[in-house]
Amino acid sequence: MKTYLTLDVGGSAIKYALMQEDLTILEKSSVPTPMDTLENFIETIGKIYDQFQDQINGMALSMPGIIDPERGYQYTGGALRYIDKLETVEVLKKRCPTNITIGNDAKCAANAEIGFGNLQDIQDGAVVILGTGIGGCLIKDHKVHTGKHFSAGEFSFIKTNNLDPISWNHAWSTRNGISGLLQRVQEALETDKEYTGIEIFEMANKGNEKVIKGIDAFAKEVATQIFNVHIIFDCEKVAIGGGISAQPLLIELINKNLDEIYEHLGFDVYHPEIVACKFRNDANLIGALYQHIQTFK
Repeated sequence: MKTYLTLDVGGSAIKYALMQEDLTILEKSSVPTPMDTLENFIETIGKIYDQFQDQINGMALSMPGIIDPERGYQYTGGALRYIDKLETVEVLKKRCPTNITIGNDAKCAANAEIGFGNLQDIQDGAVVILGTGIGGCLIKDHKVHTGKHFSAGEFSFIKTNNLDPISWNHAWSTRNGISGLLQRVQEALETDKEYTGIEIFEMANKGNEKVIKGIDAFAKEVATQIFNVHIIFDCEKVAIGGGISAQPLLIELINKNLDEIYEHLGFDVYHPEIVACKFRNDANLIGALYQHIQTFK
């Protein structure tokens, strides 16, 4: 069985795993993400490669930014400001001489669901990652749809208020990122106290009605934008990812609010199934591997 080195490059850490094609993880660890120079970044990846070079059939990376996965080119690097219009695969292969693929992080999460998770049985759909912002991906013909300019599914930028299209106050990332969840709960509790996502759902799961009301308001906004995405793209399923997607209450409330939209629609429009992503913390590692296997099959 073939073995690969998979890496998930984030804003604070690079997670990596020695993974077999059946998703068996043989070894897993992480190192801090260099934020200073490209040279330091390449050498950090190189040192990880050095540990496993005799054991692997290739290297698959999930990375932030706008990426052409077929070319291995990054137009941007997200939080990694030293990556800008870079032939990333070409540069990495000079230090790490093996087959290498790169993919956008949210699109890797979608690939994990397409290849091994809860979207294996669909042709068209979407993935919505609820995190600091909104990660997203459209799936067309059972493949990640990158778009002509490799920015299809950049849901964070969606405007939710036509009266304020300029500021970020009503961007989808602001309304339904983790700060948006906190704001809805603070409004319901009439407080400015800060809570983590874990604390919010602990209170809700203990029956705090005000917190549940705040989460419900948050879920209504998520459901509204899922409806809009579906009306444009005609999704069979929409998978919800991110840490809070592990909370059954959230998925339940998103479904409830989406059902209410359909109940008052007055037209016979297909209702997509809403599911939680199967993979969470390792989604990007698994999705990067799936993309790599598909590239070199």
